[in-house]
Amino acid sequence: MSRDMLWLMSPDEHSRGGRGVVAPGPAQLTDEVDQLVAQWRAERPDLDVSPLQVLSRVSRLSRHLDRARRAACAAHGLEPWEFDVLSALRRQGPPYQLSPGALLHATLVTSGTMTNRVDRLAEAGLVSRHRDAQDKRAVQVRLTGRGGAVADAALDDLLRREHALLNGLEPAQQQALAQLLRVLLAPFDAASAAEPG
Repeated sequence: MSRDMLWLMSPDEHSRGGRGVVAPGPAQLTDEVDQLVAQWRAERPDLDVSPLQVLSRVSRLSRHLDRARRAACAAHGLEPWEFDVLSALRRQGPPYQLSPGALLHATLVTSGTMTNRVDRLAEAGLVSRHRDAQDKRAVQVRLTGRGGAVADAALDDLLRREHALLNGLEPAQQQALAQLLRVLLAPFDAASAAEPG
């Protein structure tokens, strides 16, 4: 195990070469998850509650990230779903467009929901619809100049807030955590991609 991963182990588990989750540095940090895990272990010693060590923290971090996303979007007059659509288009590079079907895949919403969202974004002047050059029956959704500027500003704000959320981790720790989360998430992404759709 690399030195970068040692911060993921509690002192007693480190001495046994096992696995655990604590903060970096000489002093062991505690959080509310430690308390709820201890309570469940006392009340239900027959159960292995170790998944809570990881997934309850992921859930709590998700709530903090959701607040940060909402605040960053609101600061630029956007709802989070609007930012999702605009950023999906912005990431494509010029001419910053996607078909409605590709937008469905990128944002994981239903066709009816996407139609409504594109309508609202078009009314706000953030996207426009264009006939596909290769297939005149098809439509492309394109980011407008204003939509691109708003998406960029909201992204700058969001990344500043996300850096603050990760401030307690060194860069190497962030990379190690990202790799562990990738290992955990990749099978779900693969299964989702394989679903008919």
